[in-house]
Amino acid sequence: MQKSRFPAVASLLLGAGLASSLALSASTESISTEYQGFELTTVAEGLEHPWSIAFLPDGDMLVTERPGRLNRIDADGNTTVIEGTPEVVARGQGGLLEVVLHPAFEDNGTIYLTYSKGGDGEDTATALARGRLDGDRLHDVEDIFVQNRYSQPGRHYGSRLAWLSDGTLLMSIGDRGAEPPRAQDPLDHAGTLLRLNDDGSIPADNPFVDDDDVASEIYSMGHRNIQGLVVDPESGIIWATEHGPRGGDELNRIEPGLNYGWPVQSRGLDYRTGEQFGDSVRDHPDMVNPVVDWTPSLAASGLALLVDDHFAAWQGNLLAGGLRSEHIRRVELRDGEVVHEEELLRGHVGRIRDVRVGPDGNIYVATDSSDGAIYRMSPES
Repeated sequence: MQKSRFPAVASLLLGAGLASSLALSASTESISTEYQGFELTTVAEGLEHPWSIAFLPDGDMLVTERPGRLNRIDADGNTTVIEGTPEVVARGQGGLLEVVLHPAFEDNGTIYLTYSKGGDGEDTATALARGRLDGDRLHDVEDIFVQNRYSQPGRHYGSRLAWLSDGTLLMSIGDRGAEPPRAQDPLDHAGTLLRLNDDGSIPADNPFVDDDDVASEIYSMGHRNIQGLVVDPESGIIWATEHGPRGGDELNRIEPGLNYGWPVQSRGLDYRTGEQFGDSVRDHPDMVNPVVDWTPSLAASGLALLVDDHFAAWQGNLLAGGLRSEHIRRVELRDGEVVHEEELLRGHVGRIRDVRVGPDGNIYVATDSSDGAIYRMSPES
């Protein structure tokens, strides 16, 4: 049994899980922006480095915590720990990371988790597991994909997931930090965006499936560390945000089979030397330029797309979370091009790890700290 992380809060056992009442006194404030005022409400607190949010059909949230916990959180902030998650190596940036539901979750109850998996010694790899959620426990949990090279250190796992309309799954893996040129090695999963079937197998129409010189799972390459990933359900456009080093964060429109340049092209600087990392000059004939190049760094995290008119003035906008920058960057698009940006919540709630649109049309935000929280942004009434 996992111990409560909230000893000052009354707890009760529910089945095999641990339920901790996190119901909060009303904590809502109104915030003005350029075009759209909103109300910010605290949904839950006391989470240890929450990483990802997914919504169940009944409106409850699944929220991962990097040390290895998966939680169910209801609208009142009541939190239950889900048992049966994979064993993670929670070191550095590693741990339990992304969570998404299978598109047919209501029929099969299947969820997907990414995490840092231990290997020999201190080496780790980014892994994808799936299991069946039944009550407060995961059953039949199995790894369906593990990247093809374990390594140190505990950085740049990527780990964002997104479903395409054909039922295949996109999965990002970072360059793993120590050897950036791995992102240009076509046989290495590091520094790539992968495309998999829902059982972890390789789709027959992947861009490199007939090329023995490229790993068949690869959908695009040359990525440093994709931490935001969303698919436009109307157009099918894939948007991704990724970390540069000191500067050079990117918003990219992903196309199959293309190379996005890291570390050959970057506007960022080497952390150790302060020198230019790669070539700051764009327009390499074999590489794709970013749609946006953020310098100073955004420290990219979760990415959301506002499709409906719940936030009328922001319809069609991207919301890009920022960790070190502690804000959400609202990105206004027109014909696939960025025409305007605005900073939301700068310094207001801390490091932002995930940004999601809920089934109610509201925006949900997870903050990355040892005492992290989930917030809800709703249009000003």
